[in-house]
Amino acid sequence: MNTLRQDANEIISASLKAVLPDEAVKRALKDLSKPSGKVLLVAAGKAAWQMARAAADTITVDAGIVITKYDHVMGEISGVICCEAGHPVPDQNGFDATAKALELVQGLSEDDLVIFLVSGGGSALFESPLIPGEELQDITKQLLASGADIVEMNTLRKRLSAVKGGKFALACSPAKVFSIVLSDVLGDPLDMIASGPAYPDTSTCEQALGIAEKYNLKLSDTVMELLNKETPKELDNVTTMITGSVRELCTAASVKCTELGYEPVFLTDQLCCEAADAGSFLGSIARSHAGKGKKLAFIAGGETVVHLKGKGLGGRNQEIALAAALPLDGLEAAVFSLGSDGTDGPTDAAGGYADGETLAKLAAAGLKVSQVLADNDAYHALKAVDGLIMTGPTGTNVNDLSVALIR
Repeated sequence: MNTLRQDANEIISASLKAVLPDEAVKRALKDLSKPSGKVLLVAAGKAAWQMARAAADTITVDAGIVITKYDHVMGEISGVICCEAGHPVPDQNGFDATAKALELVQGLSEDDLVIFLVSGGGSALFESPLIPGEELQDITKQLLASGADIVEMNTLRKRLSAVKGGKFALACSPAKVFSIVLSDVLGDPLDMIASGPAYPDTSTCEQALGIAEKYNLKLSDTVMELLNKETPKELDNVTTMITGSVRELCTAASVKCTELGYEPVFLTDQLCCEAADAGSFLGSIARSHAGKGKKLAFIAGGETVVHLKGKGLGGRNQEIALAAALPLDGLEAAVFSLGSDGTDGPTDAAGGYADGETLAKLAAAGLKVSQVLADNDAYHALKAVDGLIMTGPTGTNVNDLSVALIR
């Protein structure tokens, strides 16, 4: 089992290293023609600091701002203001930082250029709400608790914001915007990554209203009016480039698995179901293929959801690992799952790990998997059996990686 954990750690390390945005951002900017006017830098998301540092190492900017999650700023960047704010629930620090970004791009000419670096988490971090901040926070909490997926959440958030759904690009006009995007949304829909501040919105008012009804959200009359207000459908001042996605994360994992002697089996890069169901499925795959004399690695990327029922602490990747513990019991196999940004839900863990000994260890600690999942308390359970994956902020954000390893 120690070897399985060591292999998991090596796969995690190699996979994350392969999707760091540094080189991709530098490549995107290397041949950029310098405009006759100013060059401004705005970076928003969990990977904003890493992307901004790479950009500042490549080109000269006149001014800039980074808006990222708490504890994700790793140092000063010359000429760039670095701000930290709340995620996944937006807070006043995020609102204030976004106001600074909007102030930075006011009064630009067509000779100026705004380099806009976007990564996952930008929906919460880059926000200028059209409703009171407390009301937006309440709606975000309702959506998170309901199990709404990221596309559904962003469809609503665009209409409640002065920067989402292409509105930031309009604020920069007539200046040109060069947007470099690190994708955390399945299928890379550019209007949904960070709620598309610099991309025309493809969602409709009808879809937004349908989501509100689907999850029985408690919304004010003002919010309902905004959901009926259409977003920009065309933008003529933006060029966009995607620099990374979950497919690259899965590919990197597959390469490392091969190096370690596993035969990799790519399952999907579109995993989007209940976290506990995903964990049970991966554990069941391990049980079906264990003991056949082959080292196998089943790889899945995507982003699962959790419907909050209890009041414990955890995240979707920790629930995947915990749910896998049942079918893994007694096997020379393991399941691990992590968020590529290094944080899983509201915790300091990136994800979770379980193997054939985890169930017995949990039982010895007086913990029952079904009860822990009902309480949504995977964090404390996995912590008790050394099952947390701790990476710290990684500097990237391209969805989640889940792997079943069979020796």
